[in-house]
Amino acid sequence: MTEAVKDPPPGMVERRGAGLWVSHAIMMFGVLIVFFPIWLAFVASTVTQPEITNPPMPLWPGDQFLVNYGKALGSGVNVPVATMLVNSMIMAIGIAVGKIVISLLSAFAIVYFRFPGKMVFFWLIFLTLMLPVEVRIVPTYEVIAGFGMLNSYGGLILPLIASATATFLFRQFYMTVPDELAEAARVDGASPMRFFIDVLFPMSRTNIAALFVILFIYGWNQYLWPLLITTDPSMNTIVMGIKQMFPSGDDIADWPVIMATSILAMIPPVIVVISMQKLFVRGLVDSEK
Repeated sequence: MTEAVKDPPPGMVERRGAGLWVSHAIMMFGVLIVFFPIWLAFVASTVTQPEITNPPMPLWPGDQFLVNYGKALGSGVNVPVATMLVNSMIMAIGIAVGKIVISLLSAFAIVYFRFPGKMVFFWLIFLTLMLPVEVRIVPTYEVIAGFGMLNSYGGLILPLIASATATFLFRQFYMTVPDELAEAARVDGASPMRFFIDVLFPMSRTNIAALFVILFIYGWNQYLWPLLITTDPSMNTIVMGIKQMFPSGDDIADWPVIMATSILAMIPPVIVVISMQKLFVRGLVDSEK
Protein backbone atom coordinates (compact mmCIF):
# COMPACT_ATOMS: atom_id res chain seq x y z
CA MET A 1 0.00 0.00 0.00
CA THR A 2 1.39 3.34 -1.00
CA GLU A 3 2.20 5.64 1.89
CA ALA A 4 0.22 8.85 1.84
CA VAL A 5 2.16 12.02 1.19
CA LYS A 6 2.08 14.28 4.20
CA ASP A 7 1.04 17.87 3.78
CA PRO A 8 3.74 20.44 4.49
CA PRO A 9 3.54 22.14 7.87
CA PRO A 10 1.40 25.29 7.91
CA GLY A 11 3.33 28.40 6.93
CA MET A 12 6.20 26.58 5.20
CA VAL A 13 5.16 27.69 1.72
CA GLU A 14 4.57 31.22 2.93
CA ARG A 15 7.99 31.37 4.60
CA ARG A 16 9.62 30.01 1.47
CA GLY A 17 7.84 32.61 -0.63
CA ALA A 18 8.81 35.44 1.75
CA GLY A 19 12.44 34.34 1.73
CA LEU A 20 12.41 34.23 -2.06
CA TRP A 21 11.06 37.77 -2.26
CA VAL A 22 13.60 39.04 0.28
CA SER A 23 16.52 37.47 -1.60
CA HIS A 24 15.29 38.94 -4.88
CA ALA A 25 14.86 42.35 -3.27
CA ILE A 26 18.42 42.26 -1.92
CA MET A 27 19.72 41.20 -5.33
CA MET A 28 17.84 43.99 -7.10
CA PHE A 29 19.11 46.52 -4.57
CA GLY A 30 22.69 45.41 -5.27
CA VAL A 31 22.09 45.68 -9.03
CA LEU A 32 20.75 49.20 -8.61
CA ILE A 33 23.80 50.24 -6.59
CA VAL A 34 26.11 48.95 -9.32
CA PHE A 35 24.01 50.31 -12.19
CA PHE A 36 23.31 53.79 -10.80
CA PRO A 37 26.76 55.31 -11.63
CA ILE A 38 26.49 53.93 -15.18
CA TRP A 39 23.03 55.46 -15.49
CA LEU A 40 24.38 58.82 -14.32
CA ALA A 41 27.17 58.61 -16.90
CA PHE A 42 24.60 57.90 -19.63
CA VAL A 43 22.41 60.80 -18.48
CA ALA A 44 25.44 63.09 -18.45
CA SER A 45 26.18 62.09 -22.03
CA THR A 46 22.73 63.28 -23.19
CA VAL A 47 22.56 66.75 -21.61
CA THR A 48 24.37 70.05 -22.03
CA GLN A 49 27.44 71.23 -20.14
CA PRO A 50 25.54 73.73 -17.91
CA GLU A 51 23.11 71.02 -16.83
CA ILE A 52 26.03 68.98 -15.50
CA THR A 53 28.02 71.79 -13.88
CA ASN A 54 25.01 73.50 -12.28
CA PRO A 55 23.49 71.25 -9.59
CA PRO A 56 21.27 69.44 -9.18
CA MET A 57 22.19 67.18 -12.07
CA PRO A 58 19.20 65.71 -13.93
CA LEU A 59 18.40 62.04 -13.41
CA TRP A 60 16.69 61.51 -16.78
CA PRO A 61 18.22 61.63 -20.28
CA GLY A 62 18.21 64.93 -22.14
CA ASP A 63 17.78 65.85 -25.79
CA GLN A 64 21.49 66.12 -26.72
CA PHE A 65 22.07 62.41 -27.36
CA LEU A 66 22.84 62.66 -31.08
CA VAL A 67 24.83 65.88 -30.68
CA ASN A 68 27.10 64.62 -27.90
CA TYR A 69 27.68 61.17 -29.35
CA GLY A 70 28.33 62.67 -32.77
CA LYS A 71 30.98 64.91 -31.21
CA ALA A 72 32.46 61.96 -29.33
CA LEU A 73 32.78 59.76 -32.41
CA GLY A 74 34.19 62.52 -34.58
CA SER A 75 36.38 64.27 -32.05
CA GLY A 76 39.18 63.51 -29.66
CA VAL A 77 42.31 65.07 -28.30
CA ASN A 78 44.57 63.90 -31.13
CA VAL A 79 42.51 61.36 -33.07
CA PRO A 80 38.78 60.56 -33.48
CA VAL A 81 37.24 58.31 -30.86
CA ALA A 82 36.06 55.94 -33.60
CA THR A 83 39.70 55.26 -34.54
CA MET A 84 40.61 54.61 -30.90
CA LEU A 85 37.72 52.17 -30.58
CA VAL A 86 39.00 50.24 -33.60
CA ASN A 87 42.52 50.17 -32.13
CA SER A 88 41.23 48.86 -28.81
CA MET A 89 39.09 46.24 -30.57
CA ILE A 90 42.04 44.93 -32.60
CA MET A 91 44.26 44.89 -29.53
CA ALA A 92 41.70 43.14 -27.29
CA ILE A 93 40.82 40.47 -29.87
CA GLY A 94 44.48 39.91 -30.73
CA ILE A 95 45.46 39.47 -27.08
CA ALA A 96 42.53 37.15 -26.31
CA VAL A 97 42.99 34.94 -29.39
CA GLY A 98 46.79 34.90 -29.05
CA LYS A 99 46.69 33.93 -25.38
CA ILE A 100 44.17 31.15 -26.02
CA VAL A 101 46.03 29.67 -29.02
CA ILE A 102 49.41 29.66 -27.29
CA SER A 103 47.94 28.31 -24.06
CA LEU A 104 46.05 25.52 -25.84
CA LEU A 105 49.15 24.34 -27.68
CA SER A 106 51.52 24.68 -24.73
CA ALA A 107 49.16 22.79 -22.42
CA PHE A 108 48.70 20.10 -25.08
CA ALA A 109 52.46 19.67 -25.36
CA ILE A 110 52.97 19.51 -21.60
CA VAL A 111 50.24 16.90 -21.05
CA TYR A 112 50.53 14.63 -24.11
CA PHE A 113 54.21 14.77 -25.12
CA ARG A 114 57.26 13.38 -23.41
CA PHE A 115 60.46 15.42 -23.62
CA PRO A 116 63.35 16.18 -21.25
CA GLY A 117 62.62 18.86 -18.68
CA LYS A 118 58.89 18.88 -19.33
CA MET A 119 57.96 19.69 -15.74
CA VAL A 120 60.76 22.21 -15.47
CA PHE A 121 59.32 24.13 -18.40
CA PHE A 122 55.85 23.90 -16.89
CA TRP A 123 56.95 25.33 -13.56
CA LEU A 124 58.94 28.06 -15.30
CA ILE A 125 55.73 29.04 -17.09
CA PHE A 126 53.80 28.86 -13.83
CA LEU A 127 56.34 31.04 -12.00
CA THR A 128 55.72 33.88 -14.45
CA LEU A 129 52.43 34.42 -12.60
CA MET A 130 54.55 36.16 -9.97
CA LEU A 131 55.95 38.63 -12.52
CA PRO A 132 53.40 41.27 -13.54
CA VAL A 133 53.81 43.30 -16.69
CA GLU A 134 55.17 46.28 -14.73
CA VAL A 135 58.16 44.27 -13.49
CA ARG A 136 59.32 43.26 -16.98
CA ILE A 137 58.12 46.33 -18.85
CA VAL A 138 61.56 47.88 -19.46
CA PRO A 139 63.23 44.81 -21.05
CA THR A 140 60.01 44.11 -22.96
CA TYR A 141 60.08 47.65 -24.34
CA GLU A 142 63.72 47.21 -25.41
CA VAL A 143 62.87 44.00 -27.26
CA ILE A 144 59.89 45.55 -29.05
CA ALA A 145 61.89 48.66 -29.95
CA GLY A 146 64.75 46.48 -31.23
CA PHE A 147 62.35 44.70 -33.58
CA GLY A 148 60.98 48.03 -34.80
CA MET A 149 57.47 47.30 -33.55
CA LEU A 150 56.70 50.58 -31.80
CA ASN A 151 53.46 52.21 -32.94
CA SER A 152 52.17 48.96 -34.40
CA TYR A 153 49.48 46.42 -33.60
CA GLY A 154 52.14 43.75 -33.25
CA GLY A 155 53.85 45.80 -30.58
CA LEU A 156 50.57 46.24 -28.74
CA ILE A 157 49.62 42.56 -28.88
CA LEU A 158 52.65 40.26 -28.94
CA PRO A 159 54.20 41.10 -25.53
CA LEU A 160 50.87 40.40 -23.80
CA ILE A 161 49.80 37.14 -25.41
CA ALA A 162 51.76 34.76 -23.16
CA SER A 163 49.49 33.57 -20.34
CA ALA A 164 50.59 31.24 -17.58
CA THR A 165 47.08 31.26 -16.10
CA ALA A 166 45.40 30.02 -19.28
CA THR A 167 48.14 27.41 -19.80
CA PHE A 168 47.62 26.10 -16.28
CA LEU A 169 43.83 25.96 -16.68
CA PHE A 170 44.00 24.08 -19.98
CA ARG A 171 46.60 21.69 -18.55
CA GLN A 172 44.32 20.89 -15.63
CA PHE A 173 41.42 20.31 -18.03
CA TYR A 174 43.45 18.04 -20.34
CA MET A 175 44.52 15.94 -17.36
CA THR A 176 40.85 15.09 -16.72
CA VAL A 177 40.38 13.77 -20.27
CA PRO A 178 40.37 9.94 -20.22
CA ASP A 179 43.51 8.32 -21.62
CA GLU A 180 41.30 5.96 -23.61
CA LEU A 181 40.45 8.81 -26.01
CA ALA A 182 44.09 9.34 -26.88
CA GLU A 183 44.62 5.58 -27.24
CA ALA A 184 41.58 5.24 -29.51
CA ALA A 185 42.81 8.12 -31.68
CA ARG A 186 46.26 6.52 -31.91
CA VAL A 187 44.74 3.17 -32.91
CA ASP A 188 42.69 4.89 -35.60
CA GLY A 189 45.88 6.36 -37.02
CA ALA A 190 45.16 9.97 -36.05
CA SER A 191 48.18 12.24 -35.74
CA PRO A 192 48.69 14.25 -32.53
CA MET A 193 47.42 17.44 -34.16
CA ARG A 194 44.39 15.60 -35.57
CA PHE A 195 43.61 14.36 -32.05
CA PHE A 196 43.99 17.91 -30.77
CA ILE A 197 41.75 19.45 -33.47
CA ASP A 198 39.04 16.77 -33.57
CA VAL A 199 38.86 15.78 -29.90
CA LEU A 200 40.47 18.18 -27.46
CA PHE A 201 39.54 21.45 -29.14
CA PRO A 202 35.75 20.76 -29.25
CA MET A 203 35.86 19.57 -25.65
CA SER A 204 37.57 22.83 -24.63
CA ARG A 205 34.92 25.08 -26.18
CA THR A 206 33.33 26.23 -22.92
CA ASN A 207 36.73 26.83 -21.32
CA ILE A 208 37.81 28.81 -24.37
CA ALA A 209 34.65 30.94 -24.23
CA ALA A 210 35.11 31.73 -20.53
CA LEU A 211 38.76 32.67 -21.05
CA PHE A 212 37.98 34.70 -24.16
CA VAL A 213 35.57 36.93 -22.23
CA ILE A 214 38.07 37.47 -19.41
CA LEU A 215 41.03 38.04 -21.73
CA PHE A 216 39.10 40.35 -24.05
CA ILE A 217 38.23 42.63 -21.14
CA TYR A 218 41.85 42.40 -19.93
CA GLY A 219 43.12 43.53 -23.33
CA TRP A 220 40.44 46.21 -23.70
CA ASN A 221 41.37 47.82 -20.37
CA GLN A 222 45.12 47.97 -21.01
CA TYR A 223 46.55 51.43 -20.39
CA LEU A 224 50.20 51.37 -19.29
CA TRP A 225 51.62 49.28 -22.13
CA PRO A 226 49.87 51.16 -25.00
CA LEU A 227 50.85 54.45 -23.35
CA LEU A 228 54.49 53.37 -23.31
CA ILE A 229 54.95 52.11 -26.87
CA THR A 230 52.62 54.38 -28.87
CA THR A 231 53.82 57.86 -29.77
CA ASP A 232 51.69 58.08 -32.91
CA PRO A 233 48.23 59.45 -31.97
CA SER A 234 46.62 57.24 -34.62
CA MET A 235 47.56 54.18 -32.50
CA ASN A 236 45.95 55.44 -29.29
CA THR A 237 43.46 53.15 -27.57
CA ILE A 238 40.12 54.24 -26.14
CA VAL A 239 41.37 54.07 -22.53
CA MET A 240 44.21 56.41 -23.44
CA GLY A 241 41.78 58.67 -25.26
CA ILE A 242 39.49 59.05 -22.24
CA LYS A 243 42.46 59.99 -20.07
CA GLN A 244 43.64 62.57 -22.61
CA MET A 245 40.20 64.22 -22.69
CA PHE A 246 40.56 65.40 -19.12
CA PRO A 247 41.91 68.95 -19.19
CA SER A 248 45.04 70.20 -17.48
CA GLY A 249 45.36 73.49 -15.69
CA ASP A 250 42.41 75.85 -15.83
CA ASP A 251 40.81 74.33 -18.91
CA ILE A 252 37.18 73.25 -18.64
CA ALA A 253 36.32 69.62 -19.35
CA ASP A 254 33.65 68.90 -21.94
CA TRP A 255 31.82 66.50 -19.65
CA PRO A 256 29.01 65.46 -22.02
CA VAL A 257 31.55 64.35 -24.65
CA ILE A 258 33.74 62.63 -22.04
CA MET A 259 30.75 60.74 -20.65
CA ALA A 260 29.59 59.80 -24.16
CA THR A 261 33.07 58.45 -24.91
CA SER A 262 33.02 56.46 -21.65
CA ILE A 263 29.68 54.90 -22.56
CA LEU A 264 30.99 54.02 -26.03
CA ALA A 265 34.02 52.39 -24.39
CA MET A 266 31.71 50.15 -22.32
CA ILE A 267 29.68 48.84 -25.26
CA PRO A 268 32.11 46.30 -26.84
CA PRO A 269 32.91 44.45 -23.56
CA VAL A 270 29.21 44.36 -22.69
CA ILE A 271 28.37 42.92 -26.12
CA VAL A 272 31.05 40.24 -25.72
CA VAL A 273 29.81 39.25 -22.26
CA ILE A 274 26.14 39.13 -23.29
CA SER A 275 26.76 37.24 -26.54
CA MET A 276 28.92 34.61 -24.81
CA GLN A 277 27.07 34.52 -21.50
CA LYS A 278 25.88 30.91 -21.66
CA LEU A 279 29.25 29.50 -22.72
CA PHE A 280 31.00 31.74 -20.19
CA VAL A 281 28.90 30.43 -17.28
CA ARG A 282 29.28 26.83 -18.45
CA GLY A 283 33.03 27.28 -18.70
CA LEU A 284 33.18 28.48 -15.11
CA VAL A 285 30.85 25.94 -13.47
CA ASP A 286 31.28 22.87 -15.69
CA SER A 287 31.92 19.92 -13.41
CA GLU A 288 34.20 18.30 -15.96
CA LYS A 289 36.72 21.14 -15.79
